[in-house]
Amino acid sequence: MEKKIIETGQAPAPIGPYNQAVAAGGFLFISGQICIKPGTSDLNNPDIQTETHQVMNNLKAILTEAGLDFSNAVKTTIFLSDMGLFSEVNEIYGKYFSGAFPARETLAVKGLPKNVNVEISMIAVV
Repeated sequence: MEKKIIETGQAPAPIGPYNQAVAAGGFLFISGQICIKPGTSDLNNPDIQTETHQVMNNLKAILTEAGLDFSNAVKTTIFLSDMGLFSEVNEIYGKYFSGAFPARETLAVKGLPKNVNVEISMIAVV
């Protein structure tokens, strides 16, 4: 099976040994995105709303680089620092989709990279 690495300067560079996304087998697997501003190592997290929008915009940039959009998403995983953030993150997340939402799970975890509050990974159909 052939795989293609997807990279864009419009989303944050990986902070570890992984790629922004990999296309393989008719799917695009997007690594978990946090609220890093593209082209910097700065976090954009003055509040949970801004943080969530930055995460979604980072996902959008990777989808765009692959020639896709949120309508191609079939599965997401949302990691939260606290389940008390669920409703605020959920409200913003939902605005990025029009109609058919992907399958999803949301988990509260003990810690996330750079101590952020939200990280989202995605699988999309190519």
